[in-house]
Amino acid sequence: MGGPMAANLVKKGHEVVGFDLSQFALEMFVKAGGRITSSAIEAAKDANIIISMLPSGKHVSDLFSEEFIEQLLPDALIIDSSTIDAVTSREVAILAQSKGCNMIDAPVSGGTGGAQAGTLTFIVGGSQDSFEKAKPILECMGKNIFHAGEAGAGQVAKICNNMLLAIHMIGTSEALNLGVRHGLDPAVLSEIMQKSSGNNWSLQVYNPYPGVMENVPSSKEYQGGFAVDLMTKDLGLAAEAGLASKTSTPLGNSALNLYRMWSEAGNGKFDFSSIINFLNKKD
Repeated sequence: MGGPMAANLVKKGHEVVGFDLSQFALEMFVKAGGRITSSAIEAAKDANIIISMLPSGKHVSDLFSEEFIEQLLPDALIIDSSTIDAVTSREVAILAQSKGCNMIDAPVSGGTGGAQAGTLTFIVGGSQDSFEKAKPILECMGKNIFHAGEAGAGQVAKICNNMLLAIHMIGTSEALNLGVRHGLDPAVLSEIMQKSSGNNWSLQVYNPYPGVMENVPSSKEYQGGFAVDLMTKDLGLAAEAGLASKTSTPLGNSALNLYRMWSEAGNGKFDFSSIINFLNKKD
């Protein structure tokens, strides 16, 4: 995700210096016109704006340590587009502010396709001033920019969205499987549901049934897209947030259990719409 986002910044005329642990990612960024360095701090220390995209809260807190932040320019703006827990996001933002920097959480929705096309949705948590400063940069990488609230609010909104996404993907898969088992054409059934009260994003643009829709993972043997392991991680974050706030999320927890089982069965790298195959078992 971070690579295509950085490439779009270069396309829009920004000078971007990047670092990644993946040599392949670095090579691709150079081909896109970016500059690379040998460490994260070398990439960040002279920058007015630092953008990060990391796998987990631990990675974010480890990167943005007190020592790291102290080496940044005064009043530098940190934009963290990782999807992590809101507690860690708030803690790192407070640390950054104590060292004279500003930080927003800006997780994204739209997948790798949206990152490449520059059509991501950014869901931002942080002060209004930091949001306004970040917005022109975010608009180089996305088309929908929302200010959800103060620090951590972007993360909460993102996990709410992804919990709902998982639930309606599972529901859509169940409905399609049921119809097909009773002899219906999945394409015809999909069209009927799109024009009826069951319509949802999974039916409109991300149909999980193979062959119904072109250029989606289900028609590419579930390659690419948003991995099962990533959806499982996000559902875990939603479950943790539910426990912390004493919020009942029975459907979210059920979705987490299904995706966790599908991942543990060796399907973690496939797109999350492959859950239809888990539900379609005939034994």
